[in-house]
Amino acid sequence: MRIRHILFDLDGTLLPMVQDEFVKFYMPLLAKSYIAEGIQIDPKRFIAAVWAGYEAMVKNDGGRTNREAFWSFIDGQLPIPIDEAERIALKFYENGFNEAKSATRPTPFADQAVKTAKAKGADTYLATNPVFPRCATMNRIRWAGLDAEDFRVITTYEECRYCKPNLEYFRKILEQFELNPEECLMVGNDVSEDLAARKLGVKTYLVTDTMENPKGLPIETEYMGTMEELVRFIQEL
Repeated sequence: MRIRHILFDLDGTLLPMVQDEFVKFYMPLLAKSYIAEGIQIDPKRFIAAVWAGYEAMVKNDGGRTNREAFWSFIDGQLPIPIDEAERIALKFYENGFNEAKSATRPTPFADQAVKTAKAKGADTYLATNPVFPRCATMNRIRWAGLDAEDFRVITTYEECRYCKPNLEYFRKILEQFELNPEECLMVGNDVSEDLAARKLGVKTYLVTDTMENPKGLPIETEYMGTMEELVRFIQEL
């Protein structure tokens, strides 16, 4: 069956990076943004709390948005009201976060892949793990040299109630746009998070440039290759 819908991961895929390097670069910047506002925090404990908040989003069972899951956990971890804590975070993600672009490796093949898919008549979706606020995701889209308007949806923590590799994350996208899984392709670099879509009947393309497989899982995918090879693959659809 023909592929009519392509879901693209962002971090490590359309925006090449080594996830650990990226996180180690930007997390201290986030901590410093609170200190710059006069908030008394221990950077290491703060970063540990943010990581735990991330885990709260990954474990979200759909009862609330990922944003609510994160900030409900963080509430009480900081010596300021939660609305003030979120204000500082959003200010950082709008501005200081852009320094973290230096920890990524943008490639022209990313925009080529998306534009080629659209030229071939496929609909495109930015299926990035929704653990960031929208402003942070829009910045990362810009770093990657992409056009946000090219995507029918951009998943962020404000709206989403699940994270990868939870199948409900993918199912919600399929249901929202009434997509036939057999007509969909998930493109991503993470063996655990992105290839999980196969369990719903979605074909997958594993991008190998900065492949992530920390759990050492067996690689089960219909297609795999570099970003450059992905562009040629889409051209031949």
